[in-house]
Amino acid sequence: MPQPRRVITKTIGQLLLEKGVIKQAQLDEALKIQKEKGGLLGQILAGLGHVTEEQIAQAITVQYGFPYLPLSNYEMDENATKLVPENVARQYCLIPIDKIGNTITIAMADPLNTQAIEDIELLTSSSVQIFVSTATDIKQAIDKSYKKQGA
Repeated sequence: MPQPRRVITKTIGQLLLEKGVIKQAQLDEALKIQKEKGGLLGQILAGLGHVTEEQIAQAITVQYGFPYLPLSNYEMDENATKLVPENVARQYCLIPIDKIGNTITIAMADPLNTQAIEDIELLTSSSVQIFVSTATDIKQAIDKSYKKQGA
């Protein structure tokens, strides 16, 4: 069963601004870069050093209602990671965490990537439950989990 979608009324930039995490000038700078080069606003802000990945992940959880899961001390279920090829995990910056019944739980940096979610549903023949994590945490978890499998 798909997770309910929240109605989005604020952008990630507006949320970070309201929380006092960034200033208007920093948001304007990031929006200008996004307009010129494309990309996700949160990643641009993090790349500029205006916010941390954790602040972005926390804002995403507030904005969209996905739970945040720091992965540094989390042990992935090997059976779950075997269901998703390493190249797919890296492409979408996500990691399978667990599989219970017909539901696979994944952590991803961009929970709004519906293409990624649909691909995981097709690959695993499962419904997807989403947690948000930082791109750095996910990349480290991918390195650790898939190396363990000898992939």
